[in-house]
Amino acid sequence: MVMRSEVIQNQNLYDFTKKWFAIAALFAAPVSFFYDAPFGRFAGKDQSGFPWVNGIKSWVVMESTSFIVCIFAYMTSPLSFKNYGHSPEISLSNPTAILSGLFLIHYTNRAFISPLRTPTRSKFHIIIPLTAITYTMVNGTLIGSYLSSPEAATFLTGAFSRPRFWFGIGLWILGFVGNIVHDEILFDLRRNPKPQAKAKSDGQDREDSDEEDDNNGKEKTPHYAIPYGYLYRFISYPNYFCEWLEWFGFALAAAPIPSLFHISSYQPPWVFLLTEVVTMFPRAYRGHQWYHRRFPDYPKERKAVIPFVV
Repeated sequence: MVMRSEVIQNQNLYDFTKKWFAIAALFAAPVSFFYDAPFGRFAGKDQSGFPWVNGIKSWVVMESTSFIVCIFAYMTSPLSFKNYGHSPEISLSNPTAILSGLFLIHYTNRAFISPLRTPTRSKFHIIIPLTAITYTMVNGTLIGSYLSSPEAATFLTGAFSRPRFWFGIGLWILGFVGNIVHDEILFDLRRNPKPQAKAKSDGQDREDSDEEDDNNGKEKTPHYAIPYGYLYRFISYPNYFCEWLEWFGFALAAAPIPSLFHISSYQPPWVFLLTEVVTMFPRAYRGHQWYHRRFPDYPKERKAVIPFVV
């Protein structure tokens, strides 16, 4: 009886959280068109002392949070009467285990591998890691809870025989690889800085060259230049675009397609995609404008984050 009560309480909290997690992102996103989060190119000139914190250490902490809480939620099955306190079957024959593995692979790269590969990372204002930890904790818990739930198990019954599942996995792989490839282009710019056309200062951005938003990081004064190659031919933020592709594929494989304007129908994989798009798009759009202000020879034909669209 106690276990049943706990599962019902967990389900109510889960439903409340996934709904308001999505709504909060939708309300916060418009603010980002007018306010630049204090990190990267918009960090400002004075980064001495508190509230500025070490970029690499902050990055590892805030990204590893999602990794840890997802494992905990998946291993304890908080929404399952049958498996409560235990994990679903962990094997390659279980689609939820495969999907959990993909989520953990992504965050292994983000939290532990990419920061070690990144040549430079400026400091973060303390508000950035604090808000990011909140986001990753909620998101990782929702994903782990969903993938260990009876709802996910029911939806994914027979998944291996459905083309949609494998198409989603394929999109995830394509987006994951694309994200790494385009990040590596940015890393090379920092490792091997080359003179480019003199950048303009508009009085609002950092005078020192700053880092690209590659979602990874190390702390120093970064080199800034115009990236070229692959999807940089078409957009300023292919790393963002590839990450959206990655999580679109994940959601397509993991959960039913929701009703567009019925927020309660969004399962956590779709909530994750929604929150990423609405929070990252303003950053990409503002950063794209920054490129054009900063570099007189910046390619005019490039869009911000979606090829040929915007």
